[in-house]
Amino acid sequence: MVAVGFDMRLLSLTDEREGEEMEKTMLFDGPENAAVTILLAHGAGAPMDSASMTASAKALAAEGFRVARFEFAYMAARRSGGRKPPPRAETLNPEFKAAVATLGATGALLIGGKSMGGRVASMIADDLYAEGKIIGLLCLGYPFHPPGKPDQLRTKHLEDLKTPTLICQGTRDEFGTREEVPGYLLSDAIEILWLEDGDHDLKPRKTISGHSAADHLKTMAETVSRRVGDRLE
Repeated sequence: MVAVGFDMRLLSLTDEREGEEMEKTMLFDGPENAAVTILLAHGAGAPMDSASMTASAKALAAEGFRVARFEFAYMAARRSGGRKPPPRAETLNPEFKAAVATLGATGALLIGGKSMGGRVASMIADDLYAEGKIIGLLCLGYPFHPPGKPDQLRTKHLEDLKTPTLICQGTRDEFGTREEVPGYLLSDAIEILWLEDGDHDLKPRKTISGHSAADHLKTMAETVSRRVGDRLE
């Protein structure tokens, strides 16, 4: 894909979940006329405009993608009230599906997100893929297990995933390292891009790896671009 100039804007939207109307916003990066849009959700503890999410969105936008970011209701509520804990990931599935519908992408669509956001996307991906609504899944730092609890795997649904999937994972990610993940039973539809010395934000220690966070995000975005290009040919 050819990198083009990009903008960032806010889109206000409302949806209804369990009878309660919630006010949300979406952040956009990248060209409005992009052939492919990527819809990303945030992780459990940081919002859609965190430094990590913003850097990832801008790296993808630089590859010519239209990137949309949204917040789950519990995270959006933190902006006007106290800190709210994240609910169980699977309870967020309807909100992610609502975001897909609200976005109404007219071209090809990938869904995904950072950590928990990617996990939620992975739980709804096959339904959307079967309906022809998405062409793939992108997970940035998949939470294979809670830190320090390698026996509590979150991989059962990944064993027979049908959606073409790219997981970008730092080799020292405490939610799943390069030493641990190859031992998991994962679908052949999943490709893992290992980023040397990257942590859960894909950030390496430059003195050890020789790479910067920007280097890894560029590699991530270029890999997504190649995979999408192959899918659209």
